[in-house]
Amino acid sequence: MKVGMLTAPMGKLPLEEVLDFAEEAMIPCLEVIAGPGSKHIDPAKLTPARAKEIRKMLEERSLEISSLAYYDAQIANPKHTKAVQAHAKKTIDAAAALGVSTVCMLAGFPAEGMTKIETIKKVLPKAFKPILEHARKKKINIAIENWFATCLQGIDTFECLFEAIPDENFGLNYDPSHLYHQECDHLLPVAMFGKRIFHTHAKDTLVDKAKRAHVGIYAGGWWRYVIPGFGNINWGEYISHLRAVGYDGVLSIEHEDGTQSVEEGFMRGAAFLEQFC
Repeated sequence: MKVGMLTAPMGKLPLEEVLDFAEEAMIPCLEVIAGPGSKHIDPAKLTPARAKEIRKMLEERSLEISSLAYYDAQIANPKHTKAVQAHAKKTIDAAAALGVSTVCMLAGFPAEGMTKIETIKKVLPKAFKPILEHARKKKINIAIENWFATCLQGIDTFECLFEAIPDENFGLNYDPSHLYHQECDHLLPVAMFGKRIFHTHAKDTLVDKAKRAHVGIYAGGWWRYVIPGFGNINWGEYISHLRAVGYDGVLSIEHEDGTQSVEEGFMRGAAFLEQFC
């Protein structure tokens, strides 16, 4: 496995500066934000010349792109579905041009008037069909992050999603932190869906049990996301489970820890995770 970083917290910097930081921090892999207008990689504006330039910059720094990240949660909204599909296809083309095998996306928020399960069964197969067809032609995997606010919440929704969309190039950008604070078993999906894990987010969760006992589970502020090693997840145990199912990809740090600067968080997280790689 290798350590990586999601470039979103450095979204205002040009890609070149992000690559320089990754090289200095000895973080070999980058999950690069590729939404519309992204300063890192905007698939709609990626020319063959720019793709060649990016590949050269990566080679010079001994870095690689683990995935292109297009995180738009509106795919189940009929007013936005076509736009999401169109940009996803451009992102797939950009990934192919850069020699990247994975595009990370979201399952989307529930459709209006539907539950998450209903949305998965009735809306998402049709919404993702043209994306997956295009990805298959380009030999690209689509990896869905299990952000709990979207349709992919508990393990039951994982099961439903892969029953509804059985395509082999459709899988997970698995993030154990989203299950941890829900008190779901964050290790179980690794065993259940190991072959579907194409990419992983390395983000920890810190649960303040004393505060939770005081304010109750329906209140806020008793849990928060932190850099790996600063929370409750046992990363040695988790990574051992990944190894057991044959995962040998990236551990991509998703920095959402408000107590640490961008640079500090990435460097501390990378130093901690490196011991398991």
